[in-house]
Amino acid sequence: MKKLLLPSIVFLVLLIGPLTAAAQPRPPVPPAKPEATVDLNKTVTSSTPLQIVVLLTLLSFIPAIMISMTCFTRLIVVFHFLRQAIGTQETPNNQILLGLALFITIFVMGPTLKQVYDIAYKPMSDGQITQSEALEKGLGPLRAYMLKHTREKDLALFLRLSKSPRPATADDVPTTALIPAYMISELKTAFQIGFVLFLPFLVVDLAVSSVLLSMGMMQLPPVIVSMPLKVLLFVMVDGWYLIVGSLVKSVM
Repeated sequence: MKKLLLPSIVFLVLLIGPLTAAAQPRPPVPPAKPEATVDLNKTVTSSTPLQIVVLLTLLSFIPAIMISMTCFTRLIVVFHFLRQAIGTQETPNNQILLGLALFITIFVMGPTLKQVYDIAYKPMSDGQITQSEALEKGLGPLRAYMLKHTREKDLALFLRLSKSPRPATADDVPTTALIPAYMISELKTAFQIGFVLFLPFLVVDLAVSSVLLSMGMMQLPPVIVSMPLKVLLFVMVDGWYLIVGSLVKSVM
């Protein structure tokens, strides 16, 4: 009996299953999506992605531009000379000196950057000129600033090394020769200022060393005594005011 019951149940399941599935309502078929059409009259331009790529590429050159085409080089070198002259080692630290030099550079280069914005960036954003024209016009104020602070001797050196013809006017000076000439001019000026800064602190060091030697205190390092005296001297004469004021006047 059990042998006949089991096949019968299997048969009923196989028979009722398709019938039940057929009786259940089928889900509605979604309507066919309209075919995508392409308007041949509209052209897709890739100017925006290209501008983004160019902008990201230029962003990587901003530190080099900041160092080589502005007064940042002179400021940071003088600040490091000043720290070594006082003998405070890592005070102020590098981050503070870099931040101070950066914001003084922005302050000094403000008029020049405003000219670049007015004659190059704004017309380019309004679609009046192309990117190449904006780059050429934007270099004008920067070249004028660098030519103002570049020694003729340094500029002649790079013109001679590049075997370029003697320029008739300032506009004929190639930018590739102007930038390195400006940088070594700034380095020379920064080293001259650093030497002048060292002199009063050097006098303090010599005076302290002589006093300690005459007192027979040869085991006491002179730096331990001279550094507080140099810091006191620097604070009494309001050194930061004098140095920053002189630097800003020299680069404007």
